[in-house]
Amino acid sequence: MKKLRYIISNGLLVILMSLCSCESWINVTPSDRLSEDMLFKDREGFVKALNGVYIELNTTQLYGLDLTAGALDAMGQYYTNFSSSSHAFHQYIKLIFTETNEKTLFDNMWKKCYLVIANCNTIIEKCGKKNDNLPEPYFSMIKGEALALRGMLHFDMLRLFGPIPSELSKESIPYQTTSKQQMSSLLPGTEALELVIKDLKDALDLLKMSDPYLVENKNVYDDTDVNLRQFRMNYYAVKALLARVYLWGGDRTLAYATAIEILKAVRDSGTELFPFVTNAAATSSSTPDRVFSTEVLFGCYNSSRGTIHETLFAPTLETAKILTFAGTLNSGRVEELYDDKNDYRYKIWATYNNNGNSVLYHRKYEDFEDNSGTRTYRYMVPLIRLSEVYLIAAECCDDLDEAVGYLNTLRNARNCFSVYPTVDGLKNYIALEYRKEMLGEGQMFFFYKRKEIVNIPDGTQASGTKNVELNKYVVPLPDSETSQRTNTDTSK
Repeated sequence: MKKLRYIISNGLLVILMSLCSCESWINVTPSDRLSEDMLFKDREGFVKALNGVYIELNTTQLYGLDLTAGALDAMGQYYTNFSSSSHAFHQYIKLIFTETNEKTLFDNMWKKCYLVIANCNTIIEKCGKKNDNLPEPYFSMIKGEALALRGMLHFDMLRLFGPIPSELSKESIPYQTTSKQQMSSLLPGTEALELVIKDLKDALDLLKMSDPYLVENKNVYDDTDVNLRQFRMNYYAVKALLARVYLWGGDRTLAYATAIEILKAVRDSGTELFPFVTNAAATSSSTPDRVFSTEVLFGCYNSSRGTIHETLFAPTLETAKILTFAGTLNSGRVEELYDDKNDYRYKIWATYNNNGNSVLYHRKYEDFEDNSGTRTYRYMVPLIRLSEVYLIAAECCDDLDEAVGYLNTLRNARNCFSVYPTVDGLKNYIALEYRKEMLGEGQMFFFYKRKEIVNIPDGTQASGTKNVELNKYVVPLPDSETSQRTNTDTSK
């Protein structure tokens, strides 16, 4: 059997380093075990360790750039590359991943992801089945979140490096469930997906009795535990992620049932959770909520979010660096995508005069001043949205009228007119809503891969599509992974 040895040391150490510096943590000394034991001696230590994991999610290699607004979004065929080979995302837009820069990016992404997974495993192991240093409800909440994060990270690696869904039985990724150095097999995609589902279900069982969203007595929690649950893997975020996973595996029935359970809980329970963004918030001229934060089930708290805009989308960038739509504000891709100009999502687009040239740019992550310091959405990078739950329900519902109802609920919440499509038309509308909702969030490449669409929008042009071979949806495993497997292949 082919095996892989991970270059991971004490999984905890990256947590400690993330709280104090950015230095390498690969070389472990005996004193590190003492540091780990001291960290997990009380509740505060466990909280700090888990916070370290959330901090690591914001790194450039993960959701701070590459897995959201950067490479993954370019692969989602949003942007023009001006036919310039000097554009940083030129090859990603063409779905070519074999050049040096692209291979390096995915290699770094892979390493970082599995290092963070090792950190989750350390926390899970330290929690055990019961831990006297970690009383309830924190035991269930912390272990539940760590399990959910482990499932989410593995799932994203499966979606990226694994086979297309119709070939899910093929070899895919390793599923790491220990912080120890060990050789780990590449699993068939079906087995990896089953392990993701198990982690998410186990997380739900724990969070069901500990998440502040669900328990009546909130006095046992610190204020941050109660008020910032959108930045944690809370119960509803995990459940929505589970619906996403079911859909990837082709189980429309369970995906639909899970989505409906969420909608009933957050909309029909008497107390509305994750309310749709208001007109005032979405269109504010001074402190706009362009990520529609009230609806985000889970997102990263990235205090450097403004650098995403400055690095990728600012209209002052050189042509060879900016990511933008082909066309203008009133033509091309913007005109094609937004069928209602009252749409809040249309209003994130603007034009800027850069030395006499009109530059089209989107402002989703553009920073703004917040003198009150209360608008946490200024630093939010959405990862799981309630709108996706509506779209999953619409896609998986067998009743056309009911499905269209879910679609129009979302459209109306975005200040758009209702539509009444046929079954085939509904599929097109769902795809359009995904494109509008997930701009800058790295989900469209996964949407096309899940649907195995061979004719997708050609982002480099103001209109039209391009053909894609299905093998283009599978990013090759990184060299660091394949070389380790070759060196430790025991089947020879």
